[in-house]
Amino acid sequence: MAAIIEIKYFNSYILKNIEESSPVLQPRWNGSKGIPENIGGFPRFTGFNYTNSFVIEESRIRGGFNNTQVDFGVRAYLVELEPNASFRVNSMIYSGIYNSRTGINDTNVFSIAEEITKSLDPANGSIQKLYAEDTNLIIFQQYKVNKALIDKDAIYTAEGGGVPVSSFKTVIGQIVPIIGNYGIGDHPESFAVYGYNKYFVDSSQNCVCRLNPNGIEEISSTGMRSFFRNQIVNIDSAGASGKLLGAWDIYNKEYVLSLQPAEQTRQLAQPTVSFDEKAQGWISFLSYKPSQSFSIRNQHYTTFRDSLYLHNSINVNYNNFYGISTPSSVEFTFNPEVSNSKVFNTIAYEGSNGWRLDSYVSDETGPGIFSSNSGSSVDRTNSVLSLNEGEYVIVDTNATTTAASITTSVGVTGMTGLVPNGAAISGVGVPAGTTVVSFNVGTNGNTLVASQALNVAEGALLNFYLVVNRADYLTTFSTLNPNLNILQSGFYRKENKYCANLVNNSLANSREVVFGSQISGVKGFFINATISTDTITDPGGFKELFAVSSNYTFSSGY
Repeated sequence: MAAIIEIKYFNSYILKNIEESSPVLQPRWNGSKGIPENIGGFPRFTGFNYTNSFVIEESRIRGGFNNTQVDFGVRAYLVELEPNASFRVNSMIYSGIYNSRTGINDTNVFSIAEEITKSLDPANGSIQKLYAEDTNLIIFQQYKVNKALIDKDAIYTAEGGGVPVSSFKTVIGQIVPIIGNYGIGDHPESFAVYGYNKYFVDSSQNCVCRLNPNGIEEISSTGMRSFFRNQIVNIDSAGASGKLLGAWDIYNKEYVLSLQPAEQTRQLAQPTVSFDEKAQGWISFLSYKPSQSFSIRNQHYTTFRDSLYLHNSINVNYNNFYGISTPSSVEFTFNPEVSNSKVFNTIAYEGSNGWRLDSYVSDETGPGIFSSNSGSSVDRTNSVLSLNEGEYVIVDTNATTTAASITTSVGVTGMTGLVPNGAAISGVGVPAGTTVVSFNVGTNGNTLVASQALNVAEGALLNFYLVVNRADYLTTFSTLNPNLNILQSGFYRKENKYCANLVNNSLANSREVVFGSQISGVKGFFINATISTDTITDPGGFKELFAVSSNYTFSSGY
């Protein structure tokens, strides 16, 4: 069946058939159904069966004579003799200029009539990072760092000296390699800048570098060469790339580098380190592992799991990163009189209350040549608690039974002090290892409930003994200041200095007669020690550590 459609001379059209197989009727070729009738458009003719239905797509909006005509517009094209894509990873290309004042925007103009590309030596790998500084462009390749002039070129004199000369047409001038075979590897995220110093990691050589006007220096060699060598080499794994995230902490004036291996089984306990320019060394390990890190307006920020965090905030506890609190720790070595064997007797520090000694270990003797002395050994000491951790009281109380009992419950009277839960019970008829389960004070007498059945007579004397650390004061006595004699087992304060004796807890070696806790002090040429903050002294508060010392005497050789 045919239909006659009147077409005005000024309006071109396209006739399209309805797609009948679609659940929602659509024109073929994804054409428009036309402008809706309620806003002045022409309705779709639906008087036929849908199989024979057509729609008209007009070239002018609403079909008006002077209305805007719909067209394809300008289409840019270029006849390319070699249509295959090419990747020039060692080259740069630049567009036309952008001037916000005059409204010129030629950032999408790449004229092939001009020299708009600049290539570097492909042997040095791909370009990973560009950094513009004043009138120079610093180019970081995988295995090399170069510098290029911006908006000027260099003219060399007969003596070989280069004189920068401004050039109107030159955007990127001559490329000059920076002395030293260092690059940024595959980790441009390690780049950070402050002042005239630029920091980056050369992952191909397992080192951290600093670029300044004097050239490139390895800052990882300042006491941390073996650490970075062992860690950076394992950052990337087969088929996956890890992250070496660098940033400048403008608040503390430190370069912060986070090492995040791709292999989850190799995640570091302390994944982040910081470098201080004033100390000219790596001063701290940090426990946080950021997703991004940056500084804005004298504040250092990081992101973690889609959240933004401000560091050095006064509104949160110290050592709290991303909601997790981690104690501070310092590792150091005592090595006076390097050629003499010594006995270290004491440990002392100057600073705030709240520091404890975690480990104190001598140098290793090495394996012996005889079967009776074949294993290597070290001398070590017990950990030393902080002043508050080491504080304790002793509950030593007596009571008399009011009746005989062969059960776990018995009445008592005549207490000489507090009877806390958990206290050890001793006396005639009390099994070894019996403790207090509960002690109830009543108007008709006091009732003791023990952990084991008793076999006590009326009038029997029971003794209650318990050592309570300061951390348990509140749960045991319902107060932080019990009316008992305060004792100390860790550091004690003397003349504003915290001191402690060292008690040996080494295992017996071959032919040793006196060893372990039977002797005091630790014997060795040098000592590796670790001191850290505790968890009960002003948790999350400010703690300082100025100096750590150890008293020693020369060993007699026995």
